[in-house]
Amino acid sequence: MPTLIYLHGFNSSPESKKAMQTRRWFEQNAPEIEFICPSLPPYADSVMRLLEKLVADRLAEPVYLIGSSMGAFYATCLAEKYSFKAVLVNPAVSPHKGLHGWLGENVNYHTGETWLFEPQHIDEYRRWDPLEIKNNYLVLLQSGDEVLDYRHAQQRYSGCKIILESGGDHSFIDYDRHLENIHHFLVSA
Repeated sequence: MPTLIYLHGFNSSPESKKAMQTRRWFEQNAPEIEFICPSLPPYADSVMRLLEKLVADRLAEPVYLIGSSMGAFYATCLAEKYSFKAVLVNPAVSPHKGLHGWLGENVNYHTGETWLFEPQHIDEYRRWDPLEIKNNYLVLLQSGDEVLDYRHAQQRYSGCKIILESGGDHSFIDYDRHLENIHHFLVSA
């Protein structure tokens, strides 16, 4: 059975709005695709171990990825290693450059769980950052993203299909209206 893995953003959860919209759309419109949205810790090494384990048993069937923000960074890491098809929503590009503001104790937006972020955790992101982009992606950007500069993603993924919308924000306003096109991109040859 084909699998879609949705990767939520940094300090978010599987209960995020886009994760829930994606789950509902695929359950209603593509039930032949198994939907998985793991809870991602804030540490790159832990996330990549979790994701490597998750995909290990699924390599015989198609695996599709959707990643939002930091989840798009992880989707890129997996897509580059396994040549998976991936859709990236307002992706974090070289996130180690912007994580210093997270150093110290933090609280998860959805779960209320507290966690400590230290300098070695930033180094984990640096080590995982792909040197080059060889895979093909669908990249959804909104120029009004107040967290990440969309131009970094536009440059990083310049050889890929990019949909750039004027305005919007980091949450990617009206994301759900793209789900049919996302599905088509993922399952098309």
